[in-house]
Amino acid sequence: MLMIRRDLVDAMVAHARRDHPDEACGVLAGPAGADRPERIIEMLNSARSMTFYEFDSGDLIRLHRELESRDEEWVVFYHSHTATEAVPSRRDVDIAGYPEAHYVLISTRDPDTHELRSYRIIDGEVTEEPVEVVESYMFSHTGADDVPDAS
Repeated sequence: MLMIRRDLVDAMVAHARRDHPDEACGVLAGPAGADRPERIIEMLNSARSMTFYEFDSGDLIRLHRELESRDEEWVVFYHSHTATEAVPSRRDVDIAGYPEAHYVLISTRDPDTHELRSYRIIDGEVTEEPVEVVESYMFSHTGADDVPDAS
């Protein structure tokens, strides 16, 4: 399951809408080993295409160095589909090279709403996973009843 803060979802959707009709792409980074996205890094779709995305190899190298220096890792790779549902294409599956990552797709085909889905892609096998959108990671695993009193 992917647990993700609402502000990160809102930022990914805003990026996808802004880049429409081209596919948007980016990364959500988080603390190494935590599987918890903390910040968004919008990337440039170097293909500038309405039907596929491509990270610039130089940008990816710079991002990898930055994450390493901050003791972070990529938790989510995201991109948008502008005319189809949020399901990985054959090309999406072929370029998915990080089995530990979540692959989030956002469909912007409908101008009034979006569809967001997450997948694990390991050795070409695609498995959809549930997405839990939370306001905060604090107490998200224990439920609202465990929030301390404000007194």
